[in-house]
Amino acid sequence: MSPPPMPVDTSILPDLKQDLAARPRELFIGGKFTAAKSGETFEVVDPATGKVFAHAASGGAEDIDLAVQAARKCFDSGAWPAMPPAQRARIMMKLAELIEANGSRIALTETLDNGMPLMMGYFGAVMAASEALRYNAGWATKINGETFTPSHPGEFHAFTQREPVGVVGGIVPWNFPFVMSVAKMAQALAAGCTIVLKPAEQTPLSAAILGELVAEAGFPDGAVNIVTGFGKTAGAALVEHPLVDKISFTGSTDTGKQIVKACTGNLKRVTLELGGKSPVIIFDDADLSKAIPSAAMGIFGNAGQVCAAGSRLFVHEKVRDQVLEGVTAMAKSLKVGSGLDPETRMGPLVSDTQFARVTGYIESALSEGAKVYTGGGKADVEGAEGGYFVQPTVLTDTVAGMKAVEEEIFGPVLATMTFGDDDLETIAAAANNTQYGLNASVFTQDITRGLKMARRIKSGMVNINGAGGGPDPAMPLGGFKQSGWGRENGRAGVEAFTEIKSVTVKLG
Repeated sequence: MSPPPMPVDTSILPDLKQDLAARPRELFIGGKFTAAKSGETFEVVDPATGKVFAHAASGGAEDIDLAVQAARKCFDSGAWPAMPPAQRARIMMKLAELIEANGSRIALTETLDNGMPLMMGYFGAVMAASEALRYNAGWATKINGETFTPSHPGEFHAFTQREPVGVVGGIVPWNFPFVMSVAKMAQALAAGCTIVLKPAEQTPLSAAILGELVAEAGFPDGAVNIVTGFGKTAGAALVEHPLVDKISFTGSTDTGKQIVKACTGNLKRVTLELGGKSPVIIFDDADLSKAIPSAAMGIFGNAGQVCAAGSRLFVHEKVRDQVLEGVTAMAKSLKVGSGLDPETRMGPLVSDTQFARVTGYIESALSEGAKVYTGGGKADVEGAEGGYFVQPTVLTDTVAGMKAVEEEIFGPVLATMTFGDDDLETIAAAANNTQYGLNASVFTQDITRGLKMARRIKSGMVNINGAGGGPDPAMPLGGFKQSGWGRENGRAGVEAFTEIKSVTVKLG
């Protein structure tokens, strides 16, 4: 089967690269682009080559304060929250159209910055972001409270109303930088909040395009602000700022814990979408033609740099060999290379730090007794010797307690284990034997068994017999245990940016 037509106009790449090299990307504060107050910039590295190809403004505490003040002014003046909800929705819809119109530039920038294959940069960034905006724009006119009948003597009119929480600090990870920026922004804006976005320092470039399009769409100044910089400076200042009412963070569990501590100053509301060590459970009656590719791409997609990646495979002993052979065949068939190559199916890891982390986990697994079924080392990519490429890797003989089984690797490394005709409680206990609880997948043609497993698995999301092409904006996304607090997406995601107020009126 031939791949679908490339939707990205790659002819603009030379001019895009030239523009990125010519000038540092600036901060977007109060509707205007500006350099960091310090004048400092930082290098942006292409993970496919290991070479610097752009620079971005290195925002610090002073820049964060200016951005928060702009967001505060926009919120307190009512320029955004008091705008009629239908008008807010129209502006969000306009931004969705502009994102699609600039799809090639966004996708190419995302691939250069993050390394993801270009098709993923288009469908997983451009199209997913525009759909997130359209979905959440619909919520702007549908945020409502309830009416109640109090039991007190007398006659009352009692009701609740939802109000926007205020100024939001959105801290975005590097694995899907554009769509996650837009999704956080879309939910906050639909609720009537204003926002300051802090992109990851590894992937700051597409955020500058987002700032351009926000201005063009007609958002009031200060509704959306974007400050690039480092977590220890810009990120910390955003979390600690007393005029920020809520932090929405996606990233590692360790950083999430630090954010919780920092938010105690003014008891900011916090939503955390954190790490995962998600189980994939394949029973002996599963349709392997669906289970095998789903298990493979569930860990090799985006080079395993996905919080919900299926990194622990539990497979019934009767189909163990078939599944391992099938996943291995897919691993070997995936072209690893620069995301700009239309034939590439798995790009590089995002940085040299991430490369060292992932290869370190593979070495640790081998030292603890695991075996490499396929992969296990650096991937040789012609013409990209400096890139951060790792082979799609399948480990066998892994057991609970190994670091590669217990800890989130965030790379294309699959730890595999087998089970027999055990009862569902035993299988679920093995799947639940983790500090995380973000995502899980179950493959069986017995729907009763699948639903029973879904009840027993302690996870915020469970997919039975495969999932779609990514998180649906209507489905709540979040985790149990140390995979986070709260939910993004759906009604729950928008309401997370609101406060409930109870109003009671005594009548006559």
